[in-house]
Amino acid sequence: MIKQLRQRLPNLNPIDHWALGHMGQEAAVLLALTDEAEPHIILTKRAQTLSRHSGEVALPGGMIDRQDDSLFATALRESREEIDLNPSAVEVLGALDSMVTRFGIKVTPVVGIVPAVVLLAANPAEIDCIFRVPLDFFLRDQRLRTDCGTVNGHQIAVPCWDWQGHHIWGVTAIILVNFMNRVLDRDISTGIEALAQATHGTAVPQDWMPAK
Repeated sequence: MIKQLRQRLPNLNPIDHWALGHMGQEAAVLLALTDEAEPHIILTKRAQTLSRHSGEVALPGGMIDRQDDSLFATALRESREEIDLNPSAVEVLGALDSMVTRFGIKVTPVVGIVPAVVLLAANPAEIDCIFRVPLDFFLRDQRLRTDCGTVNGHQIAVPCWDWQGHHIWGVTAIILVNFMNRVLDRDISTGIEALAQATHGTAVPQDWMPAK
């Protein structure tokens, strides 16, 4: 699996479905996978005191800063601030398609590989806890439910997985689905087809989301 990631990511051309939009804010997150036979994805639960996405499961990352010379730099800097992940421990492979949160923030995922045994520590001002989920759990797509929501006036469908009491949904879930479909050639649905059918096919523009 890790070998496939190293081969595919550098050659992936990310699609920016929001290039012509007017995003007020941009962010980058790190989709970090552990370097082992059965890779795990590192996720966080955001602190309840935060003004946005409080208490939600997320990939480490945050808003672009003036000092960042690239989205990769943003993802690595924020990961160090949030979970004390040393940038030197991350093998950056490339970026995925950008997504937009329900708050209108454009998010670019950066994919990286980290050692199977890597010491992490949550910044209590931003993160309540850090946990790992086997990639195979998402590949099996044993979701708890499919949620419906609205982003930039468009109705969307989003998977929600339950991992040991942690609900993984929202833009994080969409990023994970897109990663599995675009990089690992899977055919995992967000549930968008059912939503479109329920609304006579008018709910979501065809180019809103690259994942099925």
